[in-house]
Amino acid sequence: MGFFEDLADSFVKEVVDPTVSFVEDSAKTVVREVVDPTVAFAEDSAKTVVREVVDPTVTFVEDSARTVVKEVVDPTVTFVEDSAKTVVREVVDPTVSFVEDSAKTVVREVVDPTVSFVEDSAETVVREVIYPTAAFIATQFQRPRDVMEQEAILDKLLASNGSRFPGDDYHPHDRKNWMGNLSIEKLTLNKIVWPGTHDSATNEIGIDVVTRPLGECQTLSIYEQLVLGTRVLDIRVQEDRYICHGILASYNMDVVIDDVVRFLWETHSEIIILDIRTEYGRKDPPEFETYLTVKLGQFLIQQDDNLFNKALSEILPKRVICIWRPRQSPRPSRGGLLWNSDYLKDNWIDTDLPWTKFQSNMNHLKQQPPSSSRRFFYRVENTLTPQADNVVVWVRPVTDRIRRYARLFISRCVAKGCIDKLQIFSTDFIDEDFVDACVGLTHARIEGKV
Repeated sequence: MGFFEDLADSFVKEVVDPTVSFVEDSAKTVVREVVDPTVAFAEDSAKTVVREVVDPTVTFVEDSARTVVKEVVDPTVTFVEDSAKTVVREVVDPTVSFVEDSAKTVVREVVDPTVSFVEDSAETVVREVIYPTAAFIATQFQRPRDVMEQEAILDKLLASNGSRFPGDDYHPHDRKNWMGNLSIEKLTLNKIVWPGTHDSATNEIGIDVVTRPLGECQTLSIYEQLVLGTRVLDIRVQEDRYICHGILASYNMDVVIDDVVRFLWETHSEIIILDIRTEYGRKDPPEFETYLTVKLGQFLIQQDDNLFNKALSEILPKRVICIWRPRQSPRPSRGGLLWNSDYLKDNWIDTDLPWTKFQSNMNHLKQQPPSSSRRFFYRVENTLTPQADNVVVWVRPVTDRIRRYARLFISRCVAKGCIDKLQIFSTDFIDEDFVDACVGLTHARIEGKV
């Protein structure tokens, strides 16, 4: 072991130590002769770069920045500020003024008128809707009371004065031929009290149950009415020759003519007044005068003012006085086969109040000349009309308010001294009693009792 240790020590001393010293000396020499000069050169170079490159560059950048600020930024800021002021002065301020002016204009021309319109509309609604509605509702409560009060007046008259008049107990044994069964040599046109029907051809008008009650004034056909004793027919037509009542329509005029002709062939001494008119608001049927003269020619009584005092025996076998009342077409000429509207007059008032109608009929009748001296027929209609401002619009319940007072009207004519002026007496829903009252009065005139 001592040998090897000595050998190692000798190796360290003679090889390792000299090598280490050489390396250390070499490192120092490298530091002194290479590293230090290199570091010194680098430092000098860095200082030179800072002095000759960085510092001039920094100075240039700073000068450039100042120049940019002075020549670009400051003018731009100034331009922007000036532009902003210009925009404010030339755009914003005028816009604000325009908006303010527009707002004032909108207030003046839109808002204020709108407010006024709304206020006016509100007043209009109150005046034209609310008040009328309130009045309508009040009417619905008041109208039944008015009807009851007026019926009570008529009932009181009936109870105190009765319905007696000359001929009131007369009953024709054959209503179909009641004229012929009277003395046709004594019976002149102006002595007849003609039982008539109002809106005669309205049976089957409209739709059953739905619209029919609004327009139906008779339930019998034209032929059935004539057989019952009716002698004056009120016929309303429209452009297509259909029978109408207001907006409702029933059957063609041919049905009426056929019923009339059938009745005329079955009787011999009955004279009919056929009053035909174009319904209000409708157009005349084309060539209707020619149609009537062709259909009824052989029965037509030519217009003649001297007929009124003539007995039936002098007029027969002609049987029909046909009065045609067009709305736009020329009226029938005097002396022709058709009579114009001058020969049938009335004073219709549109009401659903019975005493109001009763009084109106009486007052207008008093103003007429006696039937013996006039040269036209005058009609009194014992009917009422449903009114749009009342919920009761069916014909039957409205007209029934006055129908039962037909005999009372005749008796009042006697009491008021105008019985000699009563001529055509018409009704809705004609019945035997109404016919009998008219025929009875006619019989009394022939007998000289009136």
